[in-house]
Amino acid sequence: MASPVDRFRELLRIPTVSHADESETDWAAFDAFQETLERLYPAVHASLRREVVDGHSLLFRWRGADASAPMVLMAHTDVVPVVEAEWDRAPFAAEIAGEGAEAAIHARGAIDDKGSLVAILEAVEQLAAEGFAPARDVYLAFGHNEETAGGGAKAIVEVLRGRGIRPALVLDEGGAVVEGVIPGVTVPTAMVGVAERGVMTLLLTARESGGHASTPPAVPATARLARAIDRLHRHPFPTRLAPPVRAMLSTIAPHAPQPLRSLFRSLAVTGPLVATVFARLGPEMNAIVRTTAVATELSGAPGENVLATTANASINVRLLTGDTVSGATERVRRVVGDPEVEIDVRHGSDPSPVSPWQGDAWRRLATAVASSLGEDVVTTPYLQLGASDSRWFTAISEHVYRFTPFHLTRAERDALHSHNERIRVDVWLRGIGFYRALLAAS
Repeated sequence: MASPVDRFRELLRIPTVSHADESETDWAAFDAFQETLERLYPAVHASLRREVVDGHSLLFRWRGADASAPMVLMAHTDVVPVVEAEWDRAPFAAEIAGEGAEAAIHARGAIDDKGSLVAILEAVEQLAAEGFAPARDVYLAFGHNEETAGGGAKAIVEVLRGRGIRPALVLDEGGAVVEGVIPGVTVPTAMVGVAERGVMTLLLTARESGGHASTPPAVPATARLARAIDRLHRHPFPTRLAPPVRAMLSTIAPHAPQPLRSLFRSLAVTGPLVATVFARLGPEMNAIVRTTAVATELSGAPGENVLATTANASINVRLLTGDTVSGATERVRRVVGDPEVEIDVRHGSDPSPVSPWQGDAWRRLATAVASSLGEDVVTTPYLQLGASDSRWFTAISEHVYRFTPFHLTRAERDALHSHNERIRVDVWLRGIGFYRALLAAS
């Protein structure tokens, strides 16, 4: 009989890679994934009603004694592309390497996000097979294009909204159980995202008449664009502590050594200093205390001896709670300070609303963490740095959280969207226990 790990590995081997240009997506892999779910999880499909939304997203309903105030557990079936030459092991072979507690499954999607998806299904399968019935309705919402447009999750929200459903708790991927992320704090912390930053892309464009590269103008389009990018780099957005970050620091203050404990307990006074210091402690800490902007895609001339008539740069901006698309755009215009560089918003969304870090929904999460992942784990609010499908659910629920119930090292977190993505087997199995505990309290 197949074990949970066997089922996990089988699903990891299906290359459900999504692409921004959906004509490049192999939809047959997504169909195979759905068919495999039906075969591997018979109790789920017998006890829950499943419907397909937006072509490839999945919405399951587990009826409870009470249809009001349901819980939604989210994940996504798609994964990002791979560069196979960068991997030490085949990215879709789901090989296990290492011994004992260090045994790990290496595969694209092991953490992001089939790790959560399969752990949720394992927990539901076990409970359904045992005859468990939730007190309130439970929905499983699995989007198919979170890594690109997120349209599947958005369509699921519209289905639920049309039925008048307002979840009491929504849980998607997000922060993990970590150690040593916050300076001076060594206790394991469950970083539960109560909000996420907004995301936008600006297009910077510089133009010129063109011609042969042997006779360039004094300020070619490429130089004008490079100057604009350099100005953005040299003048970052200001630092500050957003409410979720203040709450995080206040929560972990009792576990921090002096003088950090006093600093974290007196943020009304020390907040500006703490934000300034955090910005210098690496990319993660910098990203929680300021809106970030970075040039990503660049384009210019079509040939090496041709002047670019148009030079473009995509600027990816992640908005800190409290900032807006319009406000960030105007600041970029001021910093660039060149009216001959066009600045257009390609797309953008403001930061999500902030969910409360007290009350019934929060207690349910914290209780599930303590009972399944360890009573020594401190559950703390957290500002999620990346965007997730959960942003769509804020339209129908005030209690949207982002947490992946896995104890991850720095190296494991760094492998997300990169090569050698992996998760330790014991860590993944404990994650199933978290979802069991959360469902049992539903």
